[in-house]
Amino acid sequence: MERALYVHIPFCLKKCLYCDFYSITDLTLQDCYIDVLLKEIKEIEDKELKSIFIGGGTPTVLSKYNLERLLKNLSRFDFKEFTVEANPGTLNEEKLLLLKDYGVNRLSIGLQAVQDNLLKRLGRIHNFNDFLNNYEMARKIGFKNINVDLMFNIPEQSIDDWMDTLNKIVDLNPEHISIYSLILEEGTVFYDYYQKGELSISDDEIDRQMYHYAVEFLKSYGYEHYEISNFAKKGFECIHNLTYWNEEEYYGVGASAHSFIDSYRYANASDIKEYITSRYLKREKIYISKEEQMQEFMILGLRKIKGISKKDFKNRFNVDIIEVYGDKISKLLRQGLVFDNGEFISLTSKGLDVANQVFLVFL
Repeated sequence: MERALYVHIPFCLKKCLYCDFYSITDLTLQDCYIDVLLKEIKEIEDKELKSIFIGGGTPTVLSKYNLERLLKNLSRFDFKEFTVEANPGTLNEEKLLLLKDYGVNRLSIGLQAVQDNLLKRLGRIHNFNDFLNNYEMARKIGFKNINVDLMFNIPEQSIDDWMDTLNKIVDLNPEHISIYSLILEEGTVFYDYYQKGELSISDDEIDRQMYHYAVEFLKSYGYEHYEISNFAKKGFECIHNLTYWNEEEYYGVGASAHSFIDSYRYANASDIKEYITSRYLKREKIYISKEEQMQEFMILGLRKIKGISKKDFKNRFNVDIIEVYGDKISKLLRQGLVFDNGEFISLTSKGLDVANQVFLVFL
């Protein structure tokens, strides 16, 4: 079985106001962090991996020295897909060439919006022109698989802003586009603003209007809607993320990273200093029962527009999906939230709008 590998780089130049991913702005710790990270990576015995994904944080804030150390260590693996997340303003020609030389074949660039006032509102460190320069540079260097992350329902963002963002990005013709609605996560600056009445966001109706517009618009430009938030040109679906949605096994290395191997979930220390001082050895280990795995299979699988394969469920758990979830599926069918074509069970358009409520049915 080919597994995937996720590598967490928890460094950012500045914490975005909406972000709840684990990251810090103290870049002086990166030398020690990479030292320990490389030791953890060395323990992975698999030679062949389905994919490698370096995320964060902002992996491209690493110094050239540390970035090359990491890439050189990862180059011992065979892989189909090698993605690195990057934010505009942290990329340059030297780093892009380094990524290319070490086999990175997919970039995921966090843009969010094309309007500079909205980028400033989100606390981003870049403007739209920075993104364009980085994108064009990556194309010139030879990257042929680029994802662009976009966000909607941003405070002060109009529907016209969202339409303008989508128009400008499809004109660039990236192979993959991810769209995410702003979620106010506890512990973020935006969440605190909202609690104090200092931040307003659009109602659910506007949020859904933006989402449905994007779905139809991107389809009209040849992007397949293959997961709730993800769209790809044919053949450019993200192999790494499909590993999660198919509930397949993966390694996670670095502070706050998780792994799922042989029915066990492992969690690394979520604090970088604890990760460094413990030399990552104090992993939390939790057994995931068959029942829990079936629940996760349903929830993650329904994120895919194609839905859940009844055959895959039977092969994975040696039981028919209807035997386990027949009553729940029947209820969702009556409510018009899922569709059963005989081979796959998938969310309907109505189900997509209340996906989280559908997921809760299987918990």
